[in-house]
Amino acid sequence: MPQLPFILFASLISVTALASPRFVVQTPDFTQGTWPDHSQDLCFVADETLKYLNKGQSYDPAAIHGGKIAGASFDLNRIKSTLQFLCTVSQQDKAAGRKSRLTDPAFMQQEFEFVRWYPDTKAAAKVAKDKPLLLKLPADKLLQTKYYVRIADGQTAKSASHPQALYGLPFDEAHLNLEDADKLGKRITRFQLGKQDIVAGALEQKPLKAPALVWLSREDLEGALLQGTAVIPKPDGSYRYLNVHRSNGIPYNRLLKPEQQQRYWYFKDVKSVLGYGKDADYKIPIAPQVTVAGDIVNLGLGKLILLATPERGTIHYRLTVLADTGGAFANNQFQLDWLSGYYRDWDHYYQDNKHRGDYSQVWLLLKKQ
Repeated sequence: MPQLPFILFASLISVTALASPRFVVQTPDFTQGTWPDHSQDLCFVADETLKYLNKGQSYDPAAIHGGKIAGASFDLNRIKSTLQFLCTVSQQDKAAGRKSRLTDPAFMQQEFEFVRWYPDTKAAAKVAKDKPLLLKLPADKLLQTKYYVRIADGQTAKSASHPQALYGLPFDEAHLNLEDADKLGKRITRFQLGKQDIVAGALEQKPLKAPALVWLSREDLEGALLQGTAVIPKPDGSYRYLNVHRSNGIPYNRLLKPEQQQRYWYFKDVKSVLGYGKDADYKIPIAPQVTVAGDIVNLGLGKLILLATPERGTIHYRLTVLADTGGAFANNQFQLDWLSGYYRDWDHYYQDNKHRGDYSQVWLLLKKQ
């Protein structure tokens, strides 16, 4: 990256080094902009997140709480009631055959309290080296990155173009919970084979030791193992979703290329792409356009978040649920990662998202009491 002129660099630092995150009660100006309607998917993610919250704070105290940051710490019951209200409105509007009221600015102002989120520019400045988007982070907007789920071309049988399978849990532990299976160690199939054994055909030998869920190209296999998810188109236009279940226990080696790794994941069929969950056996089903990943540990799972993002010169207001996270969000209150969709590759993703801005005004929403 070329060196920034000193005056420009100094001006950027003077903006970014001053402010910790701030959360201020502030209603947006909705005089301009558009509200895409994804209310049914929003209800789906809200309801699934609510199910997780209802497991109780003792189940997952790191995520199930009202927030730990001044101004963004809310009563957990209010967060739950907000998610419940989303689904009530969505279901009523669908039953009535009318446009979703969750896209009506007047209705939103009438029913919700808005808390404006100003980014932690001080923390962003500490990690901004060689990261142009963070160097340019505005004082009044969050960095809004975008992630996607790769679509894989799956077949029901092995072929020259699809020589690799995603395998389900081996038969010798299919009836065991994770704790009991792990106690068996090398006595079960999962701990006996590395990835290189499996891609060479070890699980294709008879008698079969694990079910082949779908056959993929080697490239799609690597994508599925890297992302932990495979989305397979079905003939009727819908998708089949596969998610990681249990691993062979071999750590990922950062000195090796992905295709050289020995770490391997077994998969299972799920009803959606999955977001946050402390246990690999239970994670929150999520959907594109209405899900964001962020600092769940500090913000608390399940926050309803409104993004105001410029797209082709027009502000798009998008309601999302904080239902995912990742290593990049540890003590990160300057960024959110928006699940943009399902794409076959980077070029497909880029063409669909290149017009969307990199920064968004952000509000936390609560149903009025």
